[in-house]
Amino acid sequence: MVRHLSVDGLFTATRRVALVLAFSVHAAQAAHGASSPAHVAANLDERIACSIAAAVKFQIPVNAMLAVAEQEAGRPGLRVKNSNGSFDLGAMQINTAYLVELKRYGITAQDVIAPGCYPYELAAWRIRGHILADRGDMWTRIANYHSRTPKYNAVYRRAVMVKAGKWAEWLKVRYPIYEVNELPRLD
Repeated sequence: MVRHLSVDGLFTATRRVALVLAFSVHAAQAAHGASSPAHVAANLDERIACSIAAAVKFQIPVNAMLAVAEQEAGRPGLRVKNSNGSFDLGAMQINTAYLVELKRYGITAQDVIAPGCYPYELAAWRIRGHILADRGDMWTRIANYHSRTPKYNAVYRRAVMVKAGKWAEWLKVRYPIYEVNELPRLD
């Protein structure tokens, strides 16, 4: 991890993230083709680009963030009523029970249901908190985003693990990682 980043280094890192996001959006469009309704493609583009950016910002596994976003399957403006009277809001289906905590930081329900990357950042922030503070293996901690109740956590955990495996393969194909001593020739 780079602790001191020069202006040139910051530009390079920012450009690299921007390129990753641009390629992600292009790949999502290509994967869904012209037959997808525009709003479906736009929501998928946002989900992929924002999930990657949020995962990088909050230093959580990108494939896990993409899996949670897919599992939540929300969209901007969405409000889903739960059996306990609470609501799940927006693209990342953040439960209204968390609004009390978020209010301390000046975050409102409007912020949670808004389009754009901010709801993904809120979700990544929560997931990072679970990873750092909760008990259990990594996947149980990530599934705490949905529920700490063991039976609900286990179901969510299994679903997210499967999705994360698929996203890991998706990322590997599109963004290969090479060790310095394994760099391919560019001739």
